[in-house]
Amino acid sequence: MRMMELAGKEIINFHNGARLGVVGESDLDIDISSGRIRAIILPRRNNLLNFWLDKQHMVIPWEAVRKIGREVIIVDLDQTNLNFRRYPA
Repeated sequence: MRMMELAGKEIINFHNGARLGVVGESDLDIDISSGRIRAIILPRRNNLLNFWLDKQHMVIPWEAVRKIGREVIIVDLDQTNLNFRRYPA
């Protein structure tokens, strides 16, 4: 699958139906040697408080992707245990 085919798709969490973001507003972590996607990296939604803090990101492992449809990507994440962290640029 090419990045162009993923662009614009909403990322929805199967676990609770939450909209997590849109591919295109996110980055992909790609294994350079194999060309495979390792994770989708979503920026934390901005608000006034986050403007002053270090940018943190939610890392969605590619293994959490359950289905890629025409308009959405379904992931299976337990949001009580989400991993927001600084991701190396």
